[in-house]
Amino acid sequence: LRLKMAAGAEHGLKRIVWQSKFVEHSILILDQFTTRLLSSCCKMSNLMSEGITIVEDLHKNREPVPEMKAIYFMRPTAMCVDAFINDFKLKPKYKAAYVFFTDYCPDDLFDKMKKNCAKHIKVCKEINVSFLPLEAQVFTCENTEAFKSIYTPNSQDRDQTLETIANQIVTLCATLDEYPGVRYKKDSALDYGNKLAELVDNKLARHYELDDNSKKKVGGKTQAQLLIVDRALDPVSPILHELTYQAMAYDLIPIKDNNYEYKLNDGSKKEALLNEEDELWVKLRHMHIAEVTGQIPKLVKEISANRDEKKQADGKITIGGLSQLMKKMPGFRKQMTQVIDLAEDLMSHFQKNVEKLCKAEQDLAVGADAEGQKVKDPMRTLLPVLLHPHDTTDKIRAVLLYIFSLNGTTAENLNKLIQHVKIEDESGYILNWKHLGVPILSTPSMLSFRKQPRKDRSDKETYNVSRWTPVIKDIMEDAVENKLEVKDWPYQSECPSAWNGSRAVSARQKHKGSSPDDLRSGSRLILFVLGGVSYSEMRCAYEVTHANKSCEVIIGSTHILTPRGLLEDIYKLDK
Repeated sequence: LRLKMAAGAEHGLKRIVWQSKFVEHSILILDQFTTRLLSSCCKMSNLMSEGITIVEDLHKNREPVPEMKAIYFMRPTAMCVDAFINDFKLKPKYKAAYVFFTDYCPDDLFDKMKKNCAKHIKVCKEINVSFLPLEAQVFTCENTEAFKSIYTPNSQDRDQTLETIANQIVTLCATLDEYPGVRYKKDSALDYGNKLAELVDNKLARHYELDDNSKKKVGGKTQAQLLIVDRALDPVSPILHELTYQAMAYDLIPIKDNNYEYKLNDGSKKEALLNEEDELWVKLRHMHIAEVTGQIPKLVKEISANRDEKKQADGKITIGGLSQLMKKMPGFRKQMTQVIDLAEDLMSHFQKNVEKLCKAEQDLAVGADAEGQKVKDPMRTLLPVLLHPHDTTDKIRAVLLYIFSLNGTTAENLNKLIQHVKIEDESGYILNWKHLGVPILSTPSMLSFRKQPRKDRSDKETYNVSRWTPVIKDIMEDAVENKLEVKDWPYQSECPSAWNGSRAVSARQKHKGSSPDDLRSGSRLILFVLGGVSYSEMRCAYEVTHANKSCEVIIGSTHILTPRGLLEDIYKLDK
């Protein structure tokens, strides 16, 4: 088995190309991470076509099948290696073992395997895929515990966590066949981003030095950049109520493992999987909620035409004709039902509660109202939210946006706010942001804290309730256009020979389209957000890629953030 990620293909990061045959009629044994990894990239039918007949969980009791060969695809951890050894130590469960690790296996674990069951191992390889390709341009390390390990005061395993993350980022670069210039934000309140950048740069050098198949050590770095960004750079985006379809859904609706529960006409409930196999979801996910319902008829026409399910004589589909079309497309009816149901669910939340919050949140985040008038008294903007019977979590979010807008507030004012929201015993929701390096109290030590200068987007047409743009979009655009100052974003070591952003492409490339194949011919910008990435920031990667055509932007993190999930993580930091 050898897996190679074909980034920029049909589903970008999620597309896996099987380059070597499985051992036919085999059992595939996976740990929790590799189960998620394979589930995100292929279906059971794909595995069966490669000769896999059974898929088993490494950590569960399994019946011996001594006449069959077993493929082990797992992380190189002590827990996984011990489970593997137990399958062969006394009486072998399988005829032979073909072992594939997601990344580098430490020598002590390798020696342990060799000592206990070497004669049963036919193949042992490291394949450099220890990240989860979540979407076409989004990846995660699938490590929700990393947040606690990195930001807990006096953490004992911070360094080890950063080492693990660095290894995972290296496997991403290796999979993409990139040797990027690594950059980080200088003068951050914490130096974790700097440390991670140093680890990644060193490990990349070592990887390409040891890789006999790679030409990178001969030709040097590729025309790619990897930017390491700390969560404190933009505390606003993951807290704000975002009104694009995907971000809004994961904020307001209880969605677990990408499954959304919706009602059918007969009152029964069904689950829908929100992923890239759903064409409607992919086309709608980055749209503003105000546009979603209006776009459905148009998208139905577009997708149905692509599927050759129905030819439109007049080229139009009306809402009235929608039901007729759905009857002729049974497979599409389910998608339509869940899309409409989710949109209605979100609009109900918006009209009932969120709409009242949005104006205040946007004014505090942007620092100006919809007319462009500067907010002179942020407390006057916050007060209506505190006086309204909003959910406590929504009040906490508004208070945080108020504090962020001021770059910290006085201890006296902070205590009054905590009392007003009635979280005296749960003040960690607000106070613990200091562990991320975000100013909460306006102390002399915080006077040097500089906010990232923002781009003027006042000429862009937008909704009054959606004026905020994530800071990371400014950074993406500046990086692509070669406008990131080296003094603010230094390279960890040498920079690539020629950064091929939108200004550095040939005229022939510049006029190319934005198909995946065209994107591959340009350059690549990879961003890693330490401390979690929000759905609004994920959206920015697609927007900047679409706008620039010649540069593909890929974004990743330890895990994906939702506002409530982030607040809980923050609260637990001092527990």
